[in-house]
Order: sequence, then C-alpha cells, then structure tokens
Amino acid sequence: MPTDALPLLDRCHHPLVRDLAWLLLAPDLIAMPWPGRPSREALGLADDDRAADWLAELEAWPQALEGHVGDTLQGRMGLYHERLWQFLLAMAPGTELLAHNLRVMDGKLTLGELDLLYRRRGEAAITHLEVAIKYYLGLAEGPGEVDSQARWIGPGGADSLAGKREHLHRHQLRMTERDATRNAIGDALPPGGTRPEALPAPDSRVAMPGVLFSPWHHPLPPPREATPEHLRGRWLHWRDWHRYRDGLPRGTHGSRIAKPHWLALPRPEHLLALRELDAQLSEHFHRHTAPLQLALWHPNAGWRRVFVVADAWPRQIPLPPRASADGG
Repeated sequence: MPTDALPLLDRCHHPLVRDLAWLLLAPDLIAMPWPGRPSREALGLADDDRAADWLAELEAWPQALEGHVGDTLQGRMGLYHERLWQFLLAMAPGTELLAHNLRVMDGKLTLGELDLLYRRRGEAAITHLEVAIKYYLGLAEGPGEVDSQARWIGPGGADSLAGKREHLHRHQLRMTERDATRNAIGDALPPGGTRPEALPAPDSRVAMPGVLFSPWHHPLPPPREATPEHLRGRWLHWRDWHRYRDGLPRGTHGSRIAKPHWLALPRPEHLLALRELDAQLSEHFHRHTAPLQLALWHPNAGWRRVFVVADAWPRQIPLPPRASADGG
C-alpha cells in the first residue's frame, strides 16, 4: 500500500502533523552500504495504536511542533525536513535527541556538520543520522547506463541522485571516523554521562525519503540501489499535459503541492476539479518555467504524484561524480 494512503496518515488533518506522520512511514529511496533510517520500533512507535495515539496528541496540541518548525515553512525544504526529524527523535517515546547540526572543527577550519545525534532511551550507544529528502526525475536518455543514478536529477537540474549519494557515502557518513568529530561529540553530550572516549564510535545511518518520478511514456527502470518499496511518480512536459489529463479516470481531482509540504499529500477534500487545476497550470506555464508537483486522486485509482515541467526542461544536467556512485 502506498505511504500516501496509509490509515495512520489518513487520521491526521494538521499539515505539520501529516508531514511528520509521512516521515515516520515513508521508505528510503535507496539502500546504501550504511544502515537506513531509525525503525519505528527504535522510535517506540512500532505499534499502530500507539503511533496513532501519539499523532492524535500532536493533532490536539500542535503548538510544540509548530514552534519547533518555526520559520522553515518559508525556507528551504531541506531545513523543514531536518526540523521534523529533530522533533521526531526528541519527542518519540523510544529515542533521545542529543545534538543536531553539530559543527566539527579542526582549529579554525570547519570539516563538516553532523545532522543528528541520538540514542535509544535507556541505552548508552550513540547513533549519528544524516537526513536528506529528495525528489528526482529520471531521464530516458542521459549519463551512464539505463539504471545509472546519474540519470535521476532534481526538478531544478542542479543535483542528481548520484551526486547526493556520493557526497553522503564519501564524506558526511564518514565524519565520525575523525578525531575532531569525537571531540565535538564529547562537547555536545550532557555533563556527567559516559564520555565519548569510553564509547565505541557512533554508528552512522542515513535517511533519504522522497519520490522517484519516471518519464511518462518512456519506460525507465529504477536506479541502482533503489529500495523495492520506494515511492514513485511520473513526470511529463507541459505540452503533454492535456493528453495525459485526458487519460485519467473520470472524476479525478488534483492540486498543486507547494513547498515545503511536498511530504504528505493533501487530504482528498482539499483537491480541485481538473478544470480548475487546468486553469492554474495554464496560467503558471504562460508566465513561468518552474516545475510543478501535482497530487491527483480518484476514489478507485487512488493517488498519483506527477511533476509537470516546462517544454524546454531540463536546461542543465549535472555531471556524474568522479567517484562513481555505482562503485559502492
């Protein structure tokens, strides 16, 4: 069952709580040679009833979540996504957030930053978690083999799955191997606890939820390392929209999805008739070239995620990273 249609998500109405529920449920896009996201069991939310009760409390009293998200609703989606993870690890019954955005220094030189440090409640072992939320559109023709990660690029054309995977694998997830990182972790831990020199190096994990959009009418296999359960969508050029729309089941409704709420899809009662969505798309592409993500829903066919891009898209394609992401 797609994450966007799970009962836990259907119970949520508040947009921030819906996005947090989606984050709790969404699969990672790829399986790297590192452990993936914290499990629901680790978070203390494996039981559906307990998770539903926890989300219901947030629905009733969302002020803490609203305050923590703060001004990231007007910023980059990546910052909003990070704040949701911070809140989840701090407030879930099974985990304790120790630090976030922990800068690692070598003298005056910044070596990097650790997104999140947490541990399971009642345990001493520390886990380092890097997070990224990504929406990639696959190219029927492009760099590398047909299943190359370099063929999956961001809607703006500035980054690729291959580049992001490589940066995580070669740099961000290896930060805990440095002595400077151990010193930074020691400074961040609460006083009186076990000192980091008495602990093994933190395990590093990566969470990369998102959606992979394959080209409409151009079969393209998933990229290498894609998880079997990754979320999927379609993308098409604006010139093809009317032909695509005419193939949708009668009674389909839809909506544009505005950042940063690209996580959970809107509730069906907030969708528009296709003629209204048509008018919005026509006005947008008459004036702008920015890609638009749509949520489409039909009571029998379920949900579809669709990216509509300008006819000249893509204007740029990132070069594959030097150290191939295909090499492990």
